[in-house]
Amino acid sequence: MPARFDAVIEVVPRVRARVVRNVPQTLAVFETHFPRLRVLPGVLLLDDVAAAAALALTGPLPAGRHPGWVLGSVSRVRYRHFVRPGDQVEIDVQVVSADGSSASCRAQAVAAGRVVATFRSVALTRLVVAEEPVLVTASGASAMWGDD
Repeated sequence: MPARFDAVIEVVPRVRARVVRNVPQTLAVFETHFPRLRVLPGVLLLDDVAAAAALALTGPLPAGRHPGWVLGSVSRVRYRHFVRPGDQVEIDVQVVSADGSSASCRAQAVAAGRVVATFRSVALTRLVVAEEPVLVTASGASAMWGDD
């Protein structure tokens, strides 16, 4: 389970993920956003949606392992209500389409029984990472660039 979520309710790989995030009273960002009306910045909620979407695409992974999916773009987002310190947010992500290198999802976030945000189009891109790091020496780099 990713450390950022307090609970994973459901994961059906390549179909759906439902997670819970408790918004702590002590989150440092509340000191400046905004001191008189403390609200969770929308970009932090979007980051949680992207992480939940990656979970929906891969299923649970061992601790410390990156899911390999990163946020590519998002559109048709609507923030409807503030998320405040102490709120418990349930994020529900549904995979719309996915292939080996890209995916499209939609999501909604609910707190205290009401929809606080909807994300109609969340696009993710698959990272390509070598299994074993490749060491390139100076001579190897010269050969690669044709500097013989």
